[in-house]
Amino acid sequence: MRIIVQKFGGTSVATPEGRLLVADRVERAVREGFATVVVVSAMGRQGEPYATDTLIQLANAACPELAPREMDLLLSCGEILSSVVMAGTLKARGLPAHAVAGGQAGIITDETFGNAQILKVDPAPLMKRLRAGQVAVVAGFQGCTQTGEVTTLGRGGSDTTASALGGALKAEVVEIYTDVDGVKTADPRLVPDARTLTVTTYDEIAQMAHYGAKVVHPRAVEIAMQQRVPLRIKSTFTDGPGTLITYSVEAAGTAWSELHSDSPVTGVTHVTGLAQVSVPLGEGAPAVRPLFRTLADAGISVDLINLSPGSASFCIAERKAERAEALLRAIGLEPATQLGRAKVSVVGSAMRGRPGVMATVVEGLTGAGVAIFQTADSHVTISCLVAAAQLRTAVQALHDAFSLGSAG
Repeated sequence: MRIIVQKFGGTSVATPEGRLLVADRVERAVREGFATVVVVSAMGRQGEPYATDTLIQLANAACPELAPREMDLLLSCGEILSSVVMAGTLKARGLPAHAVAGGQAGIITDETFGNAQILKVDPAPLMKRLRAGQVAVVAGFQGCTQTGEVTTLGRGGSDTTASALGGALKAEVVEIYTDVDGVKTADPRLVPDARTLTVTTYDEIAQMAHYGAKVVHPRAVEIAMQQRVPLRIKSTFTDGPGTLITYSVEAAGTAWSELHSDSPVTGVTHVTGLAQVSVPLGEGAPAVRPLFRTLADAGISVDLINLSPGSASFCIAERKAERAEALLRAIGLEPATQLGRAKVSVVGSAMRGRPGVMATVVEGLTGAGVAIFQTADSHVTISCLVAAAQLRTAVQALHDAFSLGSAG
């Protein structure tokens, strides 16, 4: 049995017109001989009646301290509604579609309400439906505990649902449909000549997602990589081939040239809403341990950490800057905080051990007049902290420096 998992995001299923396009994609897969599982997100985005953020606002208006268990029960309703409506749309096309909640699809999670981790996926419930010729329309973003409590999987949870089901069902491919035609070399809102990648690797796309690219959730990529299930990012609204995410050149067929291009960089990503914190530590740095423990205990994540004998500097979410300052002052430290920072990163598996990549980054940014406040790197990324006001200039400069544009 050839199995395909197709995931459709909130913008794809938000309108009757969009749902008809979704039905076209599903019907095509069935005609091609696939046993088809459809995973759907809640309909629409913030402000629309059934969107997840709208449900959160509804709950907070009733009780700002609603228990996580009750919040998850409410939030699961957005995807349930979407699955029922989408199943109805497919039935109107003559397809034998049935709506299925996450728990009914065999997704078992831990009890971390709001950000549950999948413990296992029992493929039996969906396999029974597929063998009967049904199209299973699964509510994404959710599962249930071993005791039957409804849980949600956190941001990007529908992508995670699709990857997890793809792995458990040994799907031929997991297709993730969005409102863009694939993974871009940069955010096209900032870089007009950003092009769509034909193929990329799990490692690269996971890093791009971790470093700000919004097209697919990094946890979904990691699950697909572990299960060796190819992902394809496509648009619901156009018929382009999209971006294939795979683990080897051989799996990509004729895509050798793109995976092994002359550029060491595949894409440029960015994260906004950051604050830079600098803390004098004194001789011997006795305050390093309580500094980071205090922030960790308060649930404040740090990034771009730079330690020297007399000081520490790092980044945090701008919205948490005031609280972080108060916590650090309470333990006798004197932090200095700069708001309005952004992180730009270049990502590419070909940069590993390749001289000159950092030089090109620095030359590209400084040549465009962008000040670099801090840097960090890994084997596939180089990140620079810049002023948020210079973000557009910085992303375009790096995109140009590595000749990533459509004419590059």
